This record gives sequence, C-alpha cells and structure tokens, in this order.
Amino acid sequence: MARTPKPPKFQRNRNPVTWALRHAQMSLSSLGRLSRSPISTLMTAAVIGIALAMPSGLHLLVDNVRQLSSSWDGSASVSLFLNEDVSDEQAEAVRRQVALRPDVAETRLIDRTQALEEFRGLSGFGQAIELLDQNPLPAVVVVRPRADVQGAAAVSRMAQELQTYREIELAQVDLQWVERLSAITGAIERGVVILAVLLSGAVLLIVGNTIRLEIQGRHSEIEIVKLVGGTDAFIRRPFLYEGIWYGLLGAAIALSLVLSSLYLLDGPVKHLAGLYESQFSLAVIDPLSLFGMVFGGPLLGLAGAWLAVSRHLAQIQPE
Repeated sequence: MARTPKPPKFQRNRNPVTWALRHAQMSLSSLGRLSRSPISTLMTAAVIGIALAMPSGLHLLVDNVRQLSSSWDGSASVSLFLNEDVSDEQAEAVRRQVALRPDVAETRLIDRTQALEEFRGLSGFGQAIELLDQNPLPAVVVVRPRADVQGAAAVSRMAQELQTYREIELAQVDLQWVERLSAITGAIERGVVILAVLLSGAVLLIVGNTIRLEIQGRHSEIEIVKLVGGTDAFIRRPFLYEGIWYGLLGAAIALSLVLSSLYLLDGPVKHLAGLYESQFSLAVIDPLSLFGMVFGGPLLGLAGAWLAVSRHLAQIQPE
C-alpha cells in the first residue's frame, strides 16, 4: 500500500529583512485581531495590569517608608544625662569635650534650670513642681551625630562610648521604634516578593487560559494550516504575539494605576509632612518597579502563551 505523502513544509526564509518584516506583519495582525474584540481584550489586560500594579505599588510604598526611616536615623540624637553633682561649668566642659569627637556634628547643653522650665511647660505639673525643695532634674547634653553615622547600630555604639565618661550617668538613644519600623518594612518587603511570585503565576494562568480559548476557537483554521504544510512554529507565532500584546497592555494599565495613585497621594502626604516641618515627598517610580512592569508584563504574557500553545497545539492534528 502506498504511503500517504506528508504535506510540504513551509520553507524558512534566510533573509533577515524578510524575516523581520514577517514578524512585524504577524505582530500587527495579532494586534488587529485583539482590536476586533476590544471589550474582552481590555478586561483581560486590566486583570493583568492590576496583578502587575499591586506588587509594584507595594514595593514603591516600602521604598518610600525606608527612605523616610533613613532620614529619621540620620536625625537621631543621643541624650547624655549628667550626674546630679555636676555643676553647670562642669556640664559645659563635658559638652565641649563631646563636641571634639569626630563623629559628632552638634551638641547642645540643657542645664538644670532649663530642664526644669521645659518640664514645667510640657508636663502640666507646674504647681506641683513649685512644692519641691530642690531641682531633681540633671543637666542634659543633646548630641547630634554626623551624617555618616547612619543606622541604629552605629548610634547605639556611639552612645555606649559616651557612657564611659565619668560625668555621664546615662546615655539614652530612642531608636527602638526605628528598629521596629525597619523590621516591619523588611517583613512587608518579603511579603511583596511572595505576592509578586503568586501574581506572576496568576498572570501566566490568565494569559494561558485566554490563548487556550483562542486556539479552540481557531481549531478548524489550525487544521487547514497544518494540512497545507504549516509548521508548528508558524502556527504558534501569532498566539505568542497575542500574549506579548496582552502583557504590554497590562503593563501600560499597571503603570497608569501606579502613577495615578502617586498623584492622588502626593498632595495629602506633602500636607502631612508639612505639619511635622518635613520636606518629605513621595518618590517617583524606581527603576526596579518600572522594569518589572514594562518588561515583566510582556515576558509573562509570552510565557503564558507559550505554555498554552505548546500544550494544546500538539493535540490538534488534521484528519
């Protein structure tokens, strides 16, 4: 019995210009096919955009919080509580001695009288303080570290060195809340990475399911192309470009969502910072978030389309 001849395969063109033109034509035809069903295309791209915008927005939020906490670290001060028997002249001498340290940017002496006046004005116990026979508050030297002394560990180490001075009874650094904030931001950042991985998997499933439905809708067309000798690569190509277009549209939506959120939050954040006499403002999109949205979307779309086509295209064979 004579064997049925195989259909001829399409010849691959070696000309790079022709190859590029064919890919460009295939890309534009895929975009045109998506434009003929704008509602479903927009819905799919919107889901992808939201999935891309969530980890990017959270990463941007953590980055802003980290910048804010780093500025708090730099402005941290060390309060040196002197012994009760230290006179005002000796306290001034201690201040000058501390100011000579290379890691100190500024020092300020609060003598016992000033400390009592500040406590009277801030505590609200002015009448009770008048009943005291003597001033119970010690003199305090407030030390502001240099800008290169960053982080809670460096400031705490500096406070431990100052604690060795004979006239200093206690060197106190209030950075515990900064350390807690740093730990919280670290945990949130780890959660952002996990969320990004999970949402990337969701994008793969969304694109893969969309391409699977597209393959099923063009089942007869694929069979005909295979009958006339169309290769799997030739049939696969338009679906891959559709996945890329879905990813690009989703990336554009994600970028619009993040920029809109920044615009809406910028005014209230500046107003809140102004109430605390701060010049802090929200940072723009960092390169990592921008790269993740602009390139991550098309790559995820391409990967999802490739998985769907590789799985379902082999099941379609001409009879």
